[in-house]
Amino acid sequence: MTAQQGSAFLLKISDGGDPASYQTVAGLRTTQMSVSGETVVVTSKDSQGWRELLSGGGTRAVSVSAAGIFLGSAAEARIRANAMAGTLDDYELSFEDGEKLRGRFLVQRLDYAGDFNGERNYTLQLESSGAVVPA
Repeated sequence: MTAQQGSAFLLKISDGGDPASYQTVAGLRTTQMSVSGETVVVTSKDSQGWRELLSGGGTRAVSVSAAGIFLGSAAEARIRANAMAGTLDDYELSFEDGEKLRGRFLVQRLDYAGDFNGERNYTLQLESSGAVVPA
């Protein structure tokens, strides 16, 4: 396996069409994805003092955080509208090796900031709703 460029780790949002087309969220400088899962403990007296977990049990979630420079793109406007309305939307994460993950996400947080002598920037936090699967 070879190293991959961080600049090729892209967040994209659906245009809402059928079939969906995905637009890159412009101006991003950092993108991060976390996969988490709850454990279901099935330890019993037969476990000989060792904790045992149920394979495939519990709930899994994907969180995405990103930060970048505000450019006023259509994708940014759609994210802002989703944040204001609390609307789920379809997103895609794409990687340099061609792998893609797709799923429905809720904008959990959207922050804007800007210094008097700098650019306007934003950070966002997305939380998955349902399965996130290879595309």
